[in-house]
Amino acid sequence: MRLDVVTIFPEYLEPLNVSLVGKARARGVLDVQVHDLRRWTYDRHSTVDDTPYGGGPGMVMKPDPWGACVDEALADGYEAGAHGPVMVVPTPSGRPFTQELAVELSARPWLLFAPARYEGIDRRVMDEYATRMPVYEVSIGDYVLAGGEAAVLVITEAVARLLPGVLGNAESHQDDSFAPGAMADLLEGPVYTKPPEWRGRGIPDVLLSGHHGKIARWRRDEAFRRTTAHRPDLIERSDPAAFDKKDREMLSILGWRPGPDGRFWRDPGAVEQ
Repeated sequence: MRLDVVTIFPEYLEPLNVSLVGKARARGVLDVQVHDLRRWTYDRHSTVDDTPYGGGPGMVMKPDPWGACVDEALADGYEAGAHGPVMVVPTPSGRPFTQELAVELSARPWLLFAPARYEGIDRRVMDEYATRMPVYEVSIGDYVLAGGEAAVLVITEAVARLLPGVLGNAESHQDDSFAPGAMADLLEGPVYTKPPEWRGRGIPDVLLSGHHGKIARWRRDEAFRRTTAHRPDLIERSDPAAFDKKDREMLSILGWRPGPDGRFWRDPGAVEQ
């Protein structure tokens, strides 16, 4: 996979050289190209922004540097043999970034990131490139950052770990929280490793039992506990057909009840029985 990132702060992308992403780059699984947008400005101050038409606070990133930079990045990519680019624009006004979207992006051979600063990028940039490639406007959460580079790091790591050859165990991501195709959208439960006792705290006996069926059941029950505590909305919108008899017993213990439509609901004041 090829990744191009256009930014006015190339140093912000240094984390792409470490951990799983860095190793993927070293092995050639990822080809990452970072472009300093200011190289495509033509005034003594390397200006990339200007006041917004119609008035209002803040500044807007100018279309000319973006167009020149993206055009060159695309030309370089095609010359290097890349194909099928998509533009990814991190923005609070975009669609939510989910594990499902990470899987979708991981199937793309070429991602071109356009992280904005200030009040955003002149809209004509996205409209222009939408005529040449798919444009994904993506939000990593309901909050506002100073710029989109942090979102680029988040999206890149979520996508890169899904690529063949990046994780040591190719099946590791299949049990992730929010993994597509799971029986239900549940958060992962707690995990433990050696030593068996630490500061007077042990680990659940079932994990030492060697009984794979009981261990799987315990993990699923703990996933229900954590999801109930942190993301009950995931259970509320789950297809009831995804829950077996043991699941329903656990949901009952946690205070969940099936509604008229079969979906589960829970009184906010409910406690475990």
